[in-house]
Amino acid sequence: MDLPDIRLLQAAIALAEELHFTRAGERLRIDQSMVSKRITALESQLGVQLFERDHQKVEVTAAGQKFVAEAQMAVAQIERAVFSAKAASTGTDEVLRIGRSAYTDPWLVSLVRSVRLPLHPALRIHWSSNYSHEIARDVMVGTLDLALTTGVPENSRLTFLKLADHPFYIAMSRTDTLAARREIQLSDMHNRNWVLFARPVSPHLYESLQHQAAKAGIGSFELHHVMSADEAVPLILEHSGLAFLTRAGAWRIARDGITIRPLAEQNLRVVTHLTARADNKSRLITEFVKATGRKLESVRKPVQARLPLSA
Repeated sequence: MDLPDIRLLQAAIALAEELHFTRAGERLRIDQSMVSKRITALESQLGVQLFERDHQKVEVTAAGQKFVAEAQMAVAQIERAVFSAKAASTGTDEVLRIGRSAYTDPWLVSLVRSVRLPLHPALRIHWSSNYSHEIARDVMVGTLDLALTTGVPENSRLTFLKLADHPFYIAMSRTDTLAARREIQLSDMHNRNWVLFARPVSPHLYESLQHQAAKAGIGSFELHHVMSADEAVPLILEHSGLAFLTRAGAWRIARDGITIRPLAEQNLRVVTHLTARADNKSRLITEFVKATGRKLESVRKPVQARLPLSA
């Protein structure tokens, strides 16, 4: 049997992940009718139905799930082969592809950037940015070698080197009654206006927060969603909002009438890892992870500095 064209594989992968022909087309930069034609052509060539679809929804069949999982790895290997060939042609065949979230603490990105491997002086790093759960998936399928992930749950297909473990920080107006406290309990925030990062930013952290609040019988009066810490500022100042932020995001907006306090909930932590595939066989990747661990130990202070608790 002839192997399918890579464009057909890419269409199947995009549709399986988006479950929407228009969004899959936008991702592939083709129109939805072309996506439909490619899926039909692929199913015809394979003699297997990969998707159930009608005018209302798209669902992946059991056969489709198996096919897409293998197709993701196949496409990633092809992309890696092309990338490696181009790198070798320029004399830089030692390249690591590392993903990071836009919400990753800049200090951690700088730490990883500073890692040097004496036995690999020509090593180059190519960076890409996406949401943590997306770059974790890219590591699993081989599109990325490593990733700086925040708020990604344990997965048997991944290994994790912990780089940082912080609480959420709650940003509020300096005049808020909670500003008098050194730390905030989730129960202190009941029936207040909450500001959260939208679910796509980190589904795991979002769902963990909602689960913990529901378990304790705690809820918000109004719930607002943002994509960045800066978007939370007017919601804090104009709507007496309490914003759940990462440490880096909290630091960035802690000015002009806004103060921050740590959330004292041990089940709600913001943990950042250097993430690799569990079945990694690359000595280069292994050495880089080990070197990052050593670098982290060399710069870590015995006692972490506390955030200033300004009034």
